[in-house]
Amino acid sequence: MKPIAQLIMTAAVAVSASVLAPAAIAQEAPDALVKRVSNDVINTVKADKDIQAGNRQKIIDLVNSKILPYVDAQKMTQQAAGRFWRQASPEQQKQLTEEFRTLLVYTYSGALSQIKNETVEFKPFRADPADTDVEVRSQVNVTRGEPITLNYRLSKGPQGWKIYDLNVLGAWLVQTYTSTFSSEIGKGGIDGLIKKLRDRNQQLASKPLAAPAK
Repeated sequence: MKPIAQLIMTAAVAVSASVLAPAAIAQEAPDALVKRVSNDVINTVKADKDIQAGNRQKIIDLVNSKILPYVDAQKMTQQAAGRFWRQASPEQQKQLTEEFRTLLVYTYSGALSQIKNETVEFKPFRADPADTDVEVRSQVNVTRGEPITLNYRLSKGPQGWKIYDLNVLGAWLVQTYTSTFSSEIGKGGIDGLIKKLRDRNQQLASKPLAAPAK
């Protein structure tokens, strides 16, 4: 199995944004959302020579405009922090979410810079129309090697469906970060974790784009 950091890079090929009006977005089914935006982001990257060449600013702009709006960064951070989230002050929760969101930007940016000839194949979607928390299953077909399992957890809120977790080859992203967060909090508290993430983001800001290892 590849290291989780490398696997997370591939996860981004199926996340992007939409040009639909807000009302249409709110009504869009979760599987339809993921399918549409998957093709959108792959086609966008493949059609942009600057992104393929690793243009840092264009890749980061693409992530901020077309990926992050469809990721519930606060819910993802809250779940990764687990029981420690309730111990954090509102300001600490805000800072933690912002730093984790920034880390996700670098994660997705590293993934986009790696897209070549990948395609995404979706599995049959099974959910009740009344469900507000669902899983969309897919696989990434790569040029060489076995397909990579890639599943999404989405929750429905007032603004429609948003992704709050990714599963790559059986490893859920939130669960992976839970142990990391717990370890850092145990050593330096919530502020220690925030500093750790901030330091990591500063390091990534000065390096060529790549998926960050934890």
